[in-house]
Amino acid sequence: MRIGIDATCWINERGYGRFTRELVAAMTALAPDDEFVCFLDRTSAAAFRLDAPNLRSVVVSLGESPAVAASASGNRRILDMLRMTRAVSREPLDVFFSPSVYTYFPLPRGLPAVVTIHDVIPERFPKLTFPSTRARLFWWMKMRLALFQARLVLTVSDFAARDIARIHGITPNRLRVALEAPSVAYHPSGVADITAAAERGGLPPGARWFIYVGGFNPHKNVPAIVRAHAALARALGESAPHLLLVGTLDRDVFHGDASAAEQAIAAVGSGSLVKWTGFVDDAELRHLQSGALALVLASESEGFGLPAVEAAACGTPVIATTESPLPDLLSGGGIFIRPGDDAALLQAMRTMATDESARRNFGANALAAAHTLTWERGASAALAAIRQAAA
Repeated sequence: MRIGIDATCWINERGYGRFTRELVAAMTALAPDDEFVCFLDRTSAAAFRLDAPNLRSVVVSLGESPAVAASASGNRRILDMLRMTRAVSREPLDVFFSPSVYTYFPLPRGLPAVVTIHDVIPERFPKLTFPSTRARLFWWMKMRLALFQARLVLTVSDFAARDIARIHGITPNRLRVALEAPSVAYHPSGVADITAAAERGGLPPGARWFIYVGGFNPHKNVPAIVRAHAALARALGESAPHLLLVGTLDRDVFHGDASAAEQAIAAVGSGSLVKWTGFVDDAELRHLQSGALALVLASESEGFGLPAVEAAACGTPVIATTESPLPDLLSGGGIFIRPGDDAALLQAMRTMATDESARRNFGANALAAAHTLTWERGASAALAAIRQAAA
């Protein structure tokens, strides 16, 4: 088959970009007899590093990269979207795959398509996701078009599939699941690497730390993590662990609210124990993950929760939201709490900081669970959906 792919979200630094990069690489390896045609804008093409004999790229000249324009407060130009449509129409494709509805554009009429919806957070928490009514309207219009054109809808977990079916009214026979996985970059680090990374991160010698990785969007509940950490620090005194907040503050196209975390830090007076790292690449993040007491992800909801799975692949336990697939994916690998249950969040952090035996057991279980997840498995499921849609 000739499979077209929207690869314009290749440069996204969050889960959408990771999903695209890892899945496309695995699909091209699994299906050497198929041809994959990746459609890119100039910005994403400059970062496109995948080289496979059965892969070809088509670069479309656009006014603005979709990975930037398709933001919480941005504007995608209709002309740019139509240029993508025309570029696709010129290729003799059998089927088209969109790794994310985030950069979706109208497809040529009659072209079979599979579109990926990672979660329903914009629908469940619209005011926490988009800053304006106008932005929410454009998201709704794009989603309606994508669902209308797609023969099958792909998502990243059974948890997300249930939410998509409920919120969008999609029947189960149109839904398929391709699980995400940790990158091969993530595995347990040695003591020397962890110590060096901690020093580069500004942590004092002998420090312990919790880690948060992701965006500072309102639904991530980072202020709740800050407050729980501060309460724990007051209780533990001189042995209090630090808190690392990892994620870009200036390049995130999604609706961010880092000021809420900053205000929480100021209110509880924990600034000396909180470190803002900014964006950290995989090689360095692996060391910080490996050395953490736990990764904390207290979101209102997660379609998958990839940072937690990446931490688990480093042998690090998690404290994560029950509104996600993580309690099933990482069973026994951490403590799972309901969103908004601040007392449970504090107790979970206390356990990880004071009960080393329990923490090590959680970490071992997390590592074992992470090893069961591979991008090849997800790519196989995605290819099966693409083939079915093309049939």
